[in-house]
Amino acid sequence: MNKLILGRYLPGDSLIYRLDPRGKFLITFYFIGIVFLANNVVSYGFLLLFVLFAVYLSKINLGFFLRGLRPMFWLILFTVVLQMFFTPSKDPLWSFGILTLSKEGLVISAYIFIRFVLIIFISTLLTLTTTPIEISDSIESILKPLKAIKFPVTQVALMLSIALRFVPLLIDETTKIMDAQRARGVDFGEGGLIKHIKSFVPILIPLFVSSFSIAYDLAIAMESRGYKDGEGRSKYRVLSWSMRDTVTAIVMLLITVILLFIRSY
Repeated sequence: MNKLILGRYLPGDSLIYRLDPRGKFLITFYFIGIVFLANNVVSYGFLLLFVLFAVYLSKINLGFFLRGLRPMFWLILFTVVLQMFFTPSKDPLWSFGILTLSKEGLVISAYIFIRFVLIIFISTLLTLTTTPIEISDSIESILKPLKAIKFPVTQVALMLSIALRFVPLLIDETTKIMDAQRARGVDFGEGGLIKHIKSFVPILIPLFVSSFSIAYDLAIAMESRGYKDGEGRSKYRVLSWSMRDTVTAIVMLLITVILLFIRSY
């Protein structure tokens, strides 16, 4: 579980790190949207090359991303197998009851696998190269126009930032609790499904207690620093949009045009 890298920040210095966090945030969600425009081998291959190039520019080892996919393996496998054996076809390669294996099912499952990889890679790239504070500031800046209709922009940005930061914290706490249980003789890998479920029950209560403890410490720290909804607070780090951010946005538009051209063939 401690191999999950989504939500973690990895200190570094590269072109991706130096991009404006608002641009990275918007580009990430924009890319997730255009992933669904891909409809053939060439278009998916084109997007995969783009993501791998972005990973290369970030100067983060590709193996780090691949290891980070392991916790998502069973979810990806379940979705891929579901599409592989339940895609309707008039000319199946193999069938047994409600299960049908066809060429269309294999192709669609392969596309879904690549789609998972693309979305996880680009989302992880955002969190690895952007600090939680930068993500919070970028969300607040993007949603700032909603203040005109009394939308709690600052509170929402803070909530999302804390939630994102809590993901790796809770995973680390779960790992510590599981190690402590193993030291007491608990084996999480033996027995059937029911026994596996029962073995995780002793983890839940300590995890809840630890989560509330972390939240309480955070609340005390914010209160001791005089935090009051962020209104009237100045910014230590001022977000600045530069020419490289504009060039990156233009590149994304060009990628969209190329993708639309490719998908028509």
